[in-house]
Amino acid sequence: MADVQFNPMDPEFVADPYPMYRRLQADDPVHHSPLGFWVLTRYADVLASLRDPRLIKEPIAAFVAARFGMQVPPGLGLSMLDRDPPDHTRLRGLVSKAFTPKALERLRPDIQRIVNGLLDAVDGHGEMDLIDEFAYPLPVNVICDMLGVPVKDHERFKQWGLDIARGLDAIMLPPESEVAQRSVAGRRALAEYFRELIAHRRASPREDMLSALIAAEEAGDKLNEDELLATCILLLVAGHETTVNLIGNGTLALLRHPAELRRLRDDPRIIGIAVEELLRFDGPVQRTARIPSEDIVIGGRTIPKGEMVMPFLGAADRDPAQFPDAQRLDLTRADNRHIAFGMGIHFCLGAPLARMEGQIAINTLLQRLPKLALATDKPEFRQSLTLRGLQSLPVSF
Repeated sequence: MADVQFNPMDPEFVADPYPMYRRLQADDPVHHSPLGFWVLTRYADVLASLRDPRLIKEPIAAFVAARFGMQVPPGLGLSMLDRDPPDHTRLRGLVSKAFTPKALERLRPDIQRIVNGLLDAVDGHGEMDLIDEFAYPLPVNVICDMLGVPVKDHERFKQWGLDIARGLDAIMLPPESEVAQRSVAGRRALAEYFRELIAHRRASPREDMLSALIAAEEAGDKLNEDELLATCILLLVAGHETTVNLIGNGTLALLRHPAELRRLRDDPRIIGIAVEELLRFDGPVQRTARIPSEDIVIGGRTIPKGEMVMPFLGAADRDPAQFPDAQRLDLTRADNRHIAFGMGIHFCLGAPLARMEGQIAINTLLQRLPKLALATDKPEFRQSLTLRGLQSLPVSF
């Protein structure tokens, strides 16, 4: 086994992680990092880890808190994303009521209206930052509308959401780092905001998801206040960060592959399978985390109970053992069983919404802006091991 030096903070890795993923897959597919966690990069290993009930989520919040010598920050460890059965089953059952196909389909005209409005706003400008002026405002508007957050507060959510998202990699940073501290502060501010909004909705329910979550009841059970707060924070961060990155990364990939862009522009009906390939090719979420409840063997290596395991979705989705010609963007790729949204009991509940937003946004963008082109040679990605997304994407049209 070759000695692979994996540094997730290396600027080259941030710009393009896929060459390193290929090295790890070939030479050290179950890699033990000096930073104290295990890295899985092969599709078969990642898929198996996501389905293995011995690899659990609940200890992660305490693991992070212990590293930082503090109490668990608000919302961490209490949402369905951080729980194992039976609590996970109960919480997901309650929250899933807001994500039925019928409920989401009702959002389609609103999503199209927001997309049209964002493109109307830049009409005639000839250039824009695709992230700041299009990819970001769309999902934030959608999730805030769903939750019932007043329009005047959307901008406040932007910074809180960014701070929390950046903190997803805090486990690799010194406890005193600004990123870690801002993430905790963002969670606290957001928790206080939602605490006030929940009180208002309890007194005066409306036709929004927050009111529905308050009223949600399944087998006589409800979300308690802390679980409700954690769920709101999860929905806000997961409900926009991943979709921003899907639209941003997807558009960049198309602009870098003009033949594929032309294929989609000429036949917008393939947008469904096209978005699946964009998710596989450069997915918005690169990794997740689990902790073994007992010693386990993966890829011939024993991982001790209690150590952090990171299955890399982004690496798995470029594994040539699963995807023929894995490094090539092919918008009509057949048998595309990517795992960009995860797999198993924690499969992303909002995947149908993200897909709908991505399909509408990208198709409308290409049809409305026929001269769309990159206005930079080196798009800048945000430094994050968990989320892969652009800091900005200057384009001309």
